[in-house]
Amino acid sequence: MSEGYSILVDTSKCTACRGCQIACKQWNGLPGTKTKNEGTHQNPMDLSFETYKIVRFAEGAQPDGKLYWNFFSEQCRHCLNPGCMAEAEKDEIIQNKETGAVLFTPKTKTLNFQSAREGCPYDIPRQDPKTKEMFKCTMCFDRITNNMKPACVKSCPTGAMIFDERDKILAAAKVRVDELKKSNPKAQAINADDVRVIYIVTDDPKKYWEFAAGR
Repeated sequence: MSEGYSILVDTSKCTACRGCQIACKQWNGLPGTKTKNEGTHQNPMDLSFETYKIVRFAEGAQPDGKLYWNFFSEQCRHCLNPGCMAEAEKDEIIQNKETGAVLFTPKTKTLNFQSAREGCPYDIPRQDPKTKEMFKCTMCFDRITNNMKPACVKSCPTGAMIFDERDKILAAAKVRVDELKKSNPKAQAINADDVRVIYIVTDDPKKYWEFAAGR
């Protein structure tokens, strides 16, 4: 397999504007999700078969009493060795060799959804309860194969998300982590060797997603 592409998500630059969340909806022609106020900035509260990306919001207190707000733009990580594919028998789930994108096809409706979801360490796959087809982020496969950036990356106003060839993203992640460590010793790139969507965090990773559904 070629190195393909990767997305770098620098949470230290994210302002939770949710532009990426909206861009994903618009490009993929996904409907709005009926929600209600849950007392948090996060809305909707979780991914679904019609919501491939959400900006998660966590708040809490540091040991010194200072409040922290952490934003995390959740989406499929497009793993190098996707756990969800273990459930596939033929071409229900495919991994494109040129880009590395992991794609669900309409044939996923024949698979055991719960097993596929449990096979994902990030709890990403979702199912349409009517058609039984499974859905998630496609890495904007239709865009990147036409020399365009993923919609979420293009929409980001702060540069928190960048898209490029995988080796360039890995190099950029190392440079950024080294820079952040000067003022944030806990800075790290999460699972960079295993996933194509690489997140940079400046605190304990659990403080970004421990609040997420199913975690």
